[in-house]
Amino acid sequence: MTLIEGDGIGPEILDSTIEVLNAVGAKFEWHRFEAGMSAFKKEGDPLPKKMLDSIHKTKLALKAPLETPIGEGFRSANVRLREEFKLYANVRPAISFIHDRRNTDKIDLVLIRENTEGLYVGVEHFIPIDDDPKAVAEASGIITRSGCRRIAKFTFDYAIKTGRKKITIVHKANILKALTGLFLETALDVGKEYEGKLEIEERIVDNTAMQLVINPSQFDIILTTNMFGDILSDAAAMMTGSLGLLPSASIGGTNGMYEPVHGSAPDISGQDKANPLATILSAGMMLHYSFDL
Repeated sequence: MTLIEGDGIGPEILDSTIEVLNAVGAKFEWHRFEAGMSAFKKEGDPLPKKMLDSIHKTKLALKAPLETPIGEGFRSANVRLREEFKLYANVRPAISFIHDRRNTDKIDLVLIRENTEGLYVGVEHFIPIDDDPKAVAEASGIITRSGCRRIAKFTFDYAIKTGRKKITIVHKANILKALTGLFLETALDVGKEYEGKLEIEERIVDNTAMQLVINPSQFDIILTTNMFGDILSDAAAMMTGSLGLLPSASIGGTNGMYEPVHGSAPDISGQDKANPLATILSAGMMLHYSFDL
């Protein structure tokens, strides 16, 4: 298996995770690499070729967080990895198995996010006006019907395989009528194949955010676009305790990459303060799903 150290607290939370895997007898042959800012400083590329070659060979990676420069610098290494290995489905379970934060929530939801399209594709540029080279910033979100159909089918099949009963399709089709309207239309169309097997509903993203706070236990599986999924999963994580408890799997074909959702937390790196649970839970997802989905 390919092991990606990442930045900040990455190496230490991976060490803790390997210790747990060894303790339960899940021993792997590890191929360990640096990536992110640390690799960029040493090799001039946040995703060294030898690491990418390893993932192409193993088809399986356990990854720590990678640091992405804000505003300037290199393009997100996380986005590049998803594109390189066609990891189109991002699975993020939020479960209140450690404690019920408000003593009323019984949260057991899975957020499934389209992972390669939308506003995160990074098609953006500046338009200069007069002497200001950055007078206007313009970005394009790209969603394809084939991509929508692929993630919708993945989600509905995932629900059947895992015994879940309800899918909530989250969008902003009242405003972004083309961009997320296509997502909603296609997902509902795919859902027709599962009539009688699953309950399927649709909600606008801002209402969904409110409902997550009011009554998170009403959700079973949330299916949504790239950016909406990124934001809503963080909110769901906080309803169950913290972002440090949220694992994830990025899946595409025979490739799987498992990682915590939280960042590299450089401010506490090396202080023995980092919570490794999200990484340990990601490894658990890897053991459970990598050879099934």
